Amino acid sequence: MAMLRRALIGARQTMNIMRIRNPSVASNPVRSEAPYSCRTLSVMPRFFSTSQSFSIDLSNEENKRQTLNRLLYRSRQRGYLELDLVLGNWVEEHISSMDESRIKALVDVLDVENPDLWKWLTGQEQPPEKLNSNPVFSAVRDKVMGNLNTHASPETRATPGKPWVRGWDDYKKGRDSPITGNQ
Repeated sequence: MAMLRRALIGARQTMNIMRIRNPSVASNPVRSEAPYSCRTLSVMPRFFSTSQSFSIDLSNEENKRQTLNRLLYRSRQRGYLELDLVLGNWVEEHISSMDESRIKALVDVLDVENPDLWKWLTGQEQPPEKLNSNPVFSAVRDKVMGNLNTHASPETRATPGKPWVRGWDDYKKGRDSPITGNQ
């Protein structure tokens, strides 16, 4: 019952926001256009992402600074800890030396969904050709694979094309586990 009450309160608040932002909704709540268009309800883009990326404007120093800060934020705050660390550090190291074509390539990489990007960067799956030819993706993948080859023994990694084993083996407490590695 509490969930229903919260849902009704949320719907009421949404209607109030719609009424404040667009007074014609108050007089005619049923309209011919889509009920959740961005013109009607300006808070919706916060909850629903679009596949269109923002424009890149490097015309003056202020616009360049804002664009680079947005890209740095997007690379660090993806919501996928591994990618936050890998992409955030790589972008922080390289963004100041990027030209406009590499910045567009970075935006293409940042538009990829997290699980797919992680599988492609770690070699669990083959990336699509368009992404494979992206210079930023290639550089990040080379760094990730170099770190994996340096710091992780091959016994602890999955073979290409197979997913990684997830988590520690707490239930068995080491019985029947591999001799090396942490899985």
